Amino acid sequence: MLVELHIENLGVIERASLVFGDALTALTGETGAGKTMLVEAIELLVGGRADPSIVRGGAAEARVDGRIVVPGADDEVVVSRVVPASGRSRAYIDGRPATVSALAELSDSVIDLHGQHAHQTLLDAAAQRAALDGFGHVDLGPLRAARARLTELDAELATLGGDERARAREIDLLRFQVGELDAAAISDPSEDEALASTESLLSDAVAHREAAATALSALRDERGADEALSSALQALSERQPFGDIAGRLRGLVAELDDIVAELRARGDSIEEDPARLDEVRVRRQLLRDLRRKYGDDLGEVMAFHAEAEARLRELEQYDERAAELDAQRAEALRAERRAAHAVRAARRAAAPVLATAIERRLRELAMPDASVAIEVGLRDDDHPGDEVRFLLSANPGSAMLPLNRVASGGELARTMLALRLVLVGAGTGDAPSTLVFDEVDAGIGGGAAAAVGAALADLGEHHQVLVVTHLPQVAAAARCQMAVSKAVRGDATFATVDSVDGDDRVAELARMLAGAETEAALEHARQLLTAPTAPSPSRRARTRG
Repeated sequence: MLVELHIENLGVIERASLVFGDALTALTGETGAGKTMLVEAIELLVGGRADPSIVRGGAAEARVDGRIVVPGADDEVVVSRVVPASGRSRAYIDGRPATVSALAELSDSVIDLHGQHAHQTLLDAAAQRAALDGFGHVDLGPLRAARARLTELDAELATLGGDERARAREIDLLRFQVGELDAAAISDPSEDEALASTESLLSDAVAHREAAATALSALRDERGADEALSSALQALSERQPFGDIAGRLRGLVAELDDIVAELRARGDSIEEDPARLDEVRVRRQLLRDLRRKYGDDLGEVMAFHAEAEARLRELEQYDERAAELDAQRAEALRAERRAAHAVRAARRAAAPVLATAIERRLRELAMPDASVAIEVGLRDDDHPGDEVRFLLSANPGSAMLPLNRVASGGELARTMLALRLVLVGAGTGDAPSTLVFDEVDAGIGGGAAAAVGAALADLGEHHQVLVVTHLPQVAAAARCQMAVSKAVRGDATFATVDSVDGDDRVAELARMLAGAETEAALEHARQLLTAPTAPSPSRRARTRG
């Protein structure tokens, strides 16, 4: 939703700030007062073309800021567009520089313009298809699932083995790698650490035995540690003050006996084995070579081995697997065709119903002779009817034209209004939250104007709707009204935007009715505001001019 709009130096508007509420807001004012500049400002926020001629005379640049709430997000976002009098325009999102396309992508999800402006989501073929699917409750699940399965199978076929020569080269390489790893027979990822310990033992066996012998000699020779401990224990064993120390000495004697026994056994077990040492060194070099080729550690080498074996089996069974995948793809393609035909049938069934509903709404909006058609599947090979096109003939004898070729901004705006109303009635709520209508009342009046106002108010129950209008019947149907006026001071023209309420709104409607605040016009304005189609004034936008 567009919460606030701030404008500086845009055309006749020197500075204006508008704070919008939800529901329907009418933007009114004399011809040439600057209403179009408000729509121009919004169009700049959705990525519209920035023409330097819109910069106010004497100003270096024009600036538009919009505070919006993106659907599904809790936080507000500030989007900005700056148009210099010369040079390229600039875009900002939350104060940070952004591309115009990024600005448009963000704002387009919130704001949709209807009128002579190009930024209308429903002019896009994909949006028209989505609107038809939503109206007709077309189930796209089976088709999407079938297409996803086809994509999956195509990807697997593409990676299965490539052309025959590439496959043969890969098989040769994998056979060599698998053979090399099979011969290495690595089964323990920590084997290299164990081999390093063994190599250290064998490479210094003599020194290890000598160290053990020296230690034993020191512990058991004359006046060795065991004799010293025994003498100390004998001296203290019968002395009560030293009873606890004597106990600790007995423990040391027992521990020393264990150490001596283990030291003797371990020293005797160490033997020189040059053949085993060479064998360990060769194995460690092999493991280093394999790590250099296949992984940083033996765990990665073992993982590569398993993957290479699996890939080799896959390639060696290529013909069998390819035939299997081809069969699965053929079945998936048949499923996709069945789902596509079902979608096309559903779309073609919904198309005339939607077209008739739009025509019915257009008759209420002063287009009694309008004809609407919806084409589905423009080519024979377009199985799901993905190509959806909305066509309009506004007058008898006029050719049916795609909506993006409708020349009249008013007719296009009313067609979009009719379509939005139909979609809302069908429970299709995927439209942008803010809808802006310009020229929707072009060429109509009387009862048709009241019908347009009522239709916009109805749409305002589901969306934030902004309408630029010259018709008092439309303005009276709005929940709030903003009046644009201009004044000449010196050699410059200044436009202001004010929220009108109470007597001010009655006076503005009277001006729209009669061009002046006559008693009859004022009474008529009061009647419009109290008519059943007029909204409750409980919620109104706030503006600063």
